[in-house]
Amino acid sequence: MTPRPGAGLRPFSIKTKLGTLVVVSVFITTGLLMVALRTETELRFITVFSVIASMLITQFVAHGLTAPLDEMNTVARAISHGDYTRRVSGAGRRDELGDLAVTINSMADDLEAVDRHRKELVANVSHELRTPIAALRAVLENVVDGVSAADPETMRTALKQTERLGGLVETLLDLSRLDNGVVPLRARRFEVWPYLSGVLKEAGLAAGRRALASGSGNHARADVHLHLDVFPPELTAHADAERLHQVVANLVDNAIKHSPPHGRVTVRARRGERPGSLTLEVLDEGPGIPESERHRVFERFNRGSATGSDGGTGLGLAIARWAVGLHGGDIGVAESSRGCRIRVTLPGVPKAAG
Repeated sequence: MTPRPGAGLRPFSIKTKLGTLVVVSVFITTGLLMVALRTETELRFITVFSVIASMLITQFVAHGLTAPLDEMNTVARAISHGDYTRRVSGAGRRDELGDLAVTINSMADDLEAVDRHRKELVANVSHELRTPIAALRAVLENVVDGVSAADPETMRTALKQTERLGGLVETLLDLSRLDNGVVPLRARRFEVWPYLSGVLKEAGLAAGRRALASGSGNHARADVHLHLDVFPPELTAHADAERLHQVVANLVDNAIKHSPPHGRVTVRARRGERPGSLTLEVLDEGPGIPESERHRVFERFNRGSATGSDGGTGLGLAIARWAVGLHGGDIGVAESSRGCRIRVTLPGVPKAAG
């Protein structure tokens, strides 16, 4: 932990308190000795009074120092047993114990967040796995029991559920790579228009397959119009095409989920300031993201409260932020008069390679 500015000069630090204790004790002893000399009081009485006064003052100061430590010990023991809701009350102190209390509370906040994310991961993944597994099992049971024939249509239904399972597993693998930081970046130059056109075509087909497999719903949309806006048309960029595919696909998928009936999702691409740099925007016509939630929208497992749960894991935008970060770029929610606008900036060719 980096010391706060002026930490060694604080008037209420423990060093200051201990120094004051020594000075006060010396003054008391000196004062009693002067009284003894002037009043001819026996020295042994003065010594006893001096020791008692010093002990009382020391006890008072020691209690002020040890009581917070006892509380910190209790809170730390509770945290070690899995109770991440406990906090130290002495965070407002203006000494080293106050710094320690702030550190313990910050640690407890982080552990509580990690524990919450772990529980949300189990709940979300279990929910996501249950639906395709149940559908796949039902299809296969019908085939085995002779209720339905193993015709191409039945097999296509089973294949769709298998693809959905594969997509979830791939998402979890991406999350694991994110944590381990072992994903290499294979940047190359490519033409933006045909590349994004292919990504949008895949996104439209995927939305259509989900709509056929699970019927109409907020997370299975085939009625949303996808529009591509690239200028200039011959625009090129320098990036890892596979990782950028994750970014655009996740952003478009999220925009489709929150679009109104027969809405429009626009992917806009423009040249950046440096060679090979790129600015991407994904715009939808949905309810948008409240300003109070914009700082959390790219967190893992965050599924938002503005539009309710959409049945996803809440990992898509977190993975998009990770992929953009690998490039050294930025991603965020931009101001928009309607719907939601997500802006991505990629730096292009590194200066050393330019």
